[in-house]
Amino acid sequence: MAVKPEKVAKVAEIKELLSNAKAAVLVDFCGLTVAQDTELRKKMREADVKYGVVKNTLLRLAAKDAGIDGLEPVLEKNTALAVSDSDPVAVAKVICDFAKENEALEVKIGILDGKVISAEDVKAIASLPPKEVLVAKMLGSMNAPISGFVNVLHGTIRQAVTVLDAIRKQKESA
Repeated sequence: MAVKPEKVAKVAEIKELLSNAKAAVLVDFCGLTVAQDTELRKKMREADVKYGVVKNTLLRLAAKDAGIDGLEPVLEKNTALAVSDSDPVAVAKVICDFAKENEALEVKIGILDGKVISAEDVKAIASLPPKEVLVAKMLGSMNAPISGFVNVLHGTIRQAVTVLDAIRKQKESA
């Protein structure tokens, strides 16, 4: 029995998505209404995340071709794949925020830079602050020693001015 060309093409497409992904999340969407699924897809598009339902068999083959091990235990029932090739936090944040509002959506497992991570790790990544906030905190931390040094220098100059002012007052009164 020959493998259908469209299935070979689909496996290649999924493999490319997984290979280029900074992060991916596999979810069980069973129980979502059509309206909820439509809302989820809209949020995915807004966050520049690719999202689609995949067959477990094709995903298993694509993951094997991409060199990703450890997905087999969760490849059962309904599976949807959410992939981001730019922001690893975006995919986790959208999925987890949506799952809080809709208990029917269940995080199965995640992939971060080609390594399989647990559903708890996906939730931990989703709780990270946005990239801009992390950069601002880092710059603040880098700036703090410089600010402290400037304050020390400013204090030394202030003390010198105070001493000179005291000498001036002493000479004026003499």
